[in-house]
Amino acid sequence: MEVTLEQVRAGLRAARYVTTPRVETALFLALVLEKPLLAEGPAGAGKTELGKVLAHMLDTELVRLQCYEGLDEARALYEWNYQKQLLRIHADQVEHRGWEEASSHVFSREFLLERPLLRAITAPRRIVLLIDEVDKADPEFEAFLLEVLSDFQVSIPELGTVRAVERPVVLLTSNRTRELSEALLRRCLHLFVDFPTPETEAEIVALKVPELDERLRLQVARFVAGLRKLDLKKAPSIAETLDWARGLCALGVRELDAATVRRTLALVLKHEEDLRKAESRVSALLGTPGGR
Repeated sequence: MEVTLEQVRAGLRAARYVTTPRVETALFLALVLEKPLLAEGPAGAGKTELGKVLAHMLDTELVRLQCYEGLDEARALYEWNYQKQLLRIHADQVEHRGWEEASSHVFSREFLLERPLLRAITAPRRIVLLIDEVDKADPEFEAFLLEVLSDFQVSIPELGTVRAVERPVVLLTSNRTRELSEALLRRCLHLFVDFPTPETEAEIVALKVPELDERLRLQVARFVAGLRKLDLKKAPSIAETLDWARGLCALGVRELDAATVRRTLALVLKHEEDLRKAESRVSALLGTPGGR
């Protein structure tokens, strides 16, 4: 497709997505080379948001496949609407139609339930296909996914081969809970998306929660960056930083202190053991002596 690196940068800015030159370049190359982009990194670093921003930037639909253990072809690709088929078969029996005529009806597109992969292939225009948290799916599903993504076509026994009308823009995300296959890695461009620096996260807060005082948003970003260095069960996501910023605005907070942090920390940390661990470090993370 015809696109320039500057257009990608401008599109990201227009979508209010604060990023780095490395991310901009990876997106540009994925669009130009028409290859899937695999974005890996910690949970909550903004990988899924990247798919939403891509769809916004390209002014197109986002089709999302959320992966999980046990995900199979029926949930990812297609399945038949059995209830509707049975009703049609019953109607054909009432009208004394033979099986050959009835089967030509019930195994048509009208009775097909499109799941995300088939929907992305049959879309009349180019869309963004987000395959989210692919590392949560079973390795067997990963192998199936490779087959579909290689040619962007699928064979449905009753209908034949269905080919992509327009090749979708594909973004896969992974939290690295398991190693992905070499076959998948070879077929994708790779991008590691890490948590932003405190300065960059403060910029994100400024865009998303502009009512927060400039000094306070930098305090928030630095404190969250400190939390992420602790050995937590789940590090705070960017979305949780934004929730905290909005909460502080609602409370009318003008400056972070230990008491305020302790009574609002549950907006950032969602596990009791993480809360206990962080509460003992509040003053140190704030850079204040004692328990001020």
